[in-house]
Amino acid sequence: MPNADLPIMVVDDARFSGAVIGRTLKAAGFKDIRTASSAQQALTMLDSRPVSVLIADWLMPEMDGLELASKVRQMDEASNHFTYIMLLTAKEGDKALEQAFDQGVDDFINKSAMNQQLLPRIYAADRLSALQNRLLKENQLLVESNQRFKKHSLVDPLTGLGNAQFAIERLKDTILHARSRNGAACLMIINIDNYKPLMQEHGKQILREIIVGASRRLRQLVRPLDAVARLSNEQFAIVTYQADIMQANAVTYRRIYDALNIKALKSSKGFISLKAAMCMSAADEETGFPAADKMLAITQRQIPSARETGRLMVVRWRHAKSN
Repeated sequence: MPNADLPIMVVDDARFSGAVIGRTLKAAGFKDIRTASSAQQALTMLDSRPVSVLIADWLMPEMDGLELASKVRQMDEASNHFTYIMLLTAKEGDKALEQAFDQGVDDFINKSAMNQQLLPRIYAADRLSALQNRLLKENQLLVESNQRFKKHSLVDPLTGLGNAQFAIERLKDTILHARSRNGAACLMIINIDNYKPLMQEHGKQILREIIVGASRRLRQLVRPLDAVARLSNEQFAIVTYQADIMQANAVTYRRIYDALNIKALKSSKGFISLKAAMCMSAADEETGFPAADKMLAITQRQIPSARETGRLMVVRWRHAKSN
């Protein structure tokens, strides 16, 4: 049984041929058949509603079937749709076939055999177009699902650390904890300043090794309840809680600064040194607790100053708030 609802378009400047094809298709039980007398008219009609099967004459004035096929493929790409394109031709030989297939044509029928070949080819086109469009829809659903997963994911895929969203969530929790315990929420931003030079010198794979090595070192340096996250290619964050805001100082966290700036990291190309700029901000009940995203943004803005001084900068939230 034919798929009566299969959307088909017939494009033929010779109206007699188009009418013959239309009658043959209708007699076979197909109902959704549209006709166009030129390639340009076909494109206009397809723009308003696509079809599953397009039948066109190879030789047409102004725009031939091959050019039409190329433009339909562009429309398909933009709309995530597949149109099975079939050309009618009197041409024969391998070169004609190769030329047609290179332009995105799926099949063609010799006009001399159209009465015998049209319907079997249409049935095959129905199956193939349905399969291809189902695969396109499934792939689109997979892409959308993956995008939603990435949007809600809290893990950096390279290092296994938390990502930027994770850092925000942990900072929110730490601020709530600090408020309830009368302690301090602390946020350290670590920027790998020579990330781009290292990429240019050693390449992507070696830099991936270095970033993974740096993430492992950071996890070893922090306390079990501290959170380490990778905010971007070259930036990390550490979220910590201190019972007293005075403990958020350069001496307390100097070991992290030294571990990245003094001790080189091992890679498959040998030991490679990092240059890291670091800045920490801290807030407690006395300074006032900021929103987590604002605390992150303002701390990140202190990185240029930390880079200029060449030391671990620590700012209290009251001072950071006026920047």
